[in-house]
Amino acid sequence: MNGVTGRMGTNQHLVRSILAIREQGGVALPGGGRLLPDPILVGRNEAKLRELAEAHGVERYSTDLDRCLADPANAIYFDAQTTSRRAFSLRRAIEAGKHVYCEKPVAESFAEALALAKLARDRGVRHGVVQDKLFLPGIRKLKNLIDSGYFGRIFSVRGEFGYYVFEGDLQPAQRPSWNYRKEDGGGIVMDMLSHWRYLLDHTFGPVRRVSCHCATHIPRRWDEDGKPYDCTAEDTAYATFELENGILAHLNSSWCVRVYRDELLQLQVDGTHASAIAGLRECRTQHRANTPKAVWNPDIPNPIDFFGGWQPVPENQSFDNAFKAQWEMFLRHAAIGEPFKHDLFEGAKGVQLGELALQSWREGRWMDVPPVETNPAQT
Repeated sequence: MNGVTGRMGTNQHLVRSILAIREQGGVALPGGGRLLPDPILVGRNEAKLRELAEAHGVERYSTDLDRCLADPANAIYFDAQTTSRRAFSLRRAIEAGKHVYCEKPVAESFAEALALAKLARDRGVRHGVVQDKLFLPGIRKLKNLIDSGYFGRIFSVRGEFGYYVFEGDLQPAQRPSWNYRKEDGGGIVMDMLSHWRYLLDHTFGPVRRVSCHCATHIPRRWDEDGKPYDCTAEDTAYATFELENGILAHLNSSWCVRVYRDELLQLQVDGTHASAIAGLRECRTQHRANTPKAVWNPDIPNPIDFFGGWQPVPENQSFDNAFKAQWEMFLRHAAIGEPFKHDLFEGAKGVQLGELALQSWREGRWMDVPPVETNPAQT
């Protein structure tokens, strides 16, 4: 596990996924067996690795990636490093014959991401990319509604994602400073459109075109050492997507907004028969039979409680941590070849969409999204 000393790597991948899987006795396999992952923490800072390993009872850690890749006992390479370091290490792992699983974006360019996917396919290793939002309770409830035909014909999706990331002078920033430096792989487009690609593709329909406008609303921030720096990467993206089935989706992504909604991610899905509001955990619906009749009249106080007319989707099943759920799927895929569609080719699609969105911003026009080859062997 390379790069898990960061917040996301520690909390979601190490503690709430791999260590949680170990605590439950491993992943169940067909025939009654169980797979128990044995992590080795890899990184550049030995002190941080030692502290993390000791805090969570992990026996193995190393600053020598080559030695870890050469050890036949280590069957899977996982990467949660910064984007600028990821592709180089993934290539080394694939060439060493390891199955690979990684965070996104997979690489800094679509060409590089696609080359990695082809290399993994040609070398015969199994590969996957984290696509956690598909496994969130709110999104899974929404997908169940879509699959049941609840909405009739869906025609629009409107999404808001983001929160206010402090500049670092008055209060410490919640995100690392490299996120705001283009030269270090920062920028919200490549970060978030990698999410929106798989979320749209697998929940509503394949993306056909994209139009995007970006901004750097906060041009100056302070780094981890308290030193000011100029922001060279965009911190906000206003993107519109046309899907193959005619649905229009508009998603705002920003690290500069103050939240006035139930969750940090919220989607409104509108159809001919019903609408829904979905977040990370909750999903609420309003059917056409229960829709109040709104009338525009600014001369009197609004007589309708619009919030009160939405009904929560019931908790008919329990949902595990989204990262852990996908980790279990990938471990079974790596061990026994169970189908796993969230592969490096899927990851390359996210990078492709990010590149096209940035080109759309530069050129001020819609961009077509060409199809990307897939790997039928994994699906």
